[in-house]
Amino acid sequence: MRTSFALFLPLVVACSSGGTDQSDSGPPKDGAASNDTATMDVEAAAPPMTDGGPFHGGNPNGSCSTGVPAGGMPVDTSTPTTVVGSGTPASCTFTALNAAVTKGGIITFDCGTAPTTIAVTATMNMPVSTNSVIDGGGLVTLDGQGKVGILSFQSPGYRTNVTQVTIQHLAFINAKTNPVDAIPYAKPPCSQGWDDGEGGAINMRDGNLTVIDSIFTNDKAAPLGPDTGGGAIYINGSLHGALIVDCTFTNNAASNAGAVGALNAELDVYNSLVTGNVATGNGANNNDPTMCSAMNNGQNEIGSGGNGGALYGDGDGFGIIVCGDDIENNAAGTNAFGGGIFFTSDDFSGTLSIVDSTIENNTGGHWTEVKSGTITNAGTAVGTNAKSITITNSMVQGYP
Repeated sequence: MRTSFALFLPLVVACSSGGTDQSDSGPPKDGAASNDTATMDVEAAAPPMTDGGPFHGGNPNGSCSTGVPAGGMPVDTSTPTTVVGSGTPASCTFTALNAAVTKGGIITFDCGTAPTTIAVTATMNMPVSTNSVIDGGGLVTLDGQGKVGILSFQSPGYRTNVTQVTIQHLAFINAKTNPVDAIPYAKPPCSQGWDDGEGGAINMRDGNLTVIDSIFTNDKAAPLGPDTGGGAIYINGSLHGALIVDCTFTNNAASNAGAVGALNAELDVYNSLVTGNVATGNGANNNDPTMCSAMNNGQNEIGSGGNGGALYGDGDGFGIIVCGDDIENNAAGTNAFGGGIFFTSDDFSGTLSIVDSTIENNTGGHWTEVKSGTITNAGTAVGTNAKSITITNSMVQGYP
């Protein structure tokens, strides 16, 4: 699967999944001069600390004053399709979980009253025409063991599927994608790395995702490449996008979108903590035949990612909402952009809304280009092309 990530030079063309090309604008050519870099170690994650009781995700220091959308409320799972386990940790096997995920419907767990970790040994494929809910009850952790991605939803359409996936009260740790589509080597500044390997914990194409009260720690996607990303979550070509509520993202990493990446998909994040995530690529992304004669994804690509240390959005016809969030200590890659938020609305129809949030101590290049509104500088944690920007009751680094 080939995807499009926004570029760091104006008026260039990026590729996209689903057979359509995107025209991206970007920061001025000297935007890289404003880049700050940081190196962060992403260590192996232990299961969430619970003191023997249920864990909870989310921002402990604030919340969205207007509340969350109705779709962000937990789903009633009192009549499950499948219950994984029969009352003991040993009964909650990967085999049983994989069978439940493949079937779809409402999935709950009966692993006893103590926190339980299930070792995931292969990526689980979700049905693309059946709505699914996976509810861990705040006691279940899925561990990719640093070897495999955890959940995959791959519909053949693009922005057409109405199927809904809801993840709630569940933790994902140590997920790791295994990219196979290597970019043919050409001397830098031609792009290096991979064209695939998105979404360490959850990788979704042409589906609709809601994640509630969940934790993502030490999840990794492909480490290098201009068109890959999403250390914890990657959603591509979604009709309704991703709604994330009361979640925690810590120490996740990917070439782009250290925590969450969205291509042609709405991304709305409420009451969540996003800290210590890293975009590990470098050089951002551009189509420049004067710098690289080799072709990749139908372009003369230069740069190998690094955009969006925490959150990333790219494409047409969608926006990003950040409300009640704490986004701190995330890092974009060297000569890349948006340590806190990277958002390129290719057609300048998308809006960026930051409300009741703290966005501080993130590192990376930055720029703001908008077509309307009074905010023309979103500060040093943001790289964006947008129709307009709203910042309300928020602390945003570098924002006037």
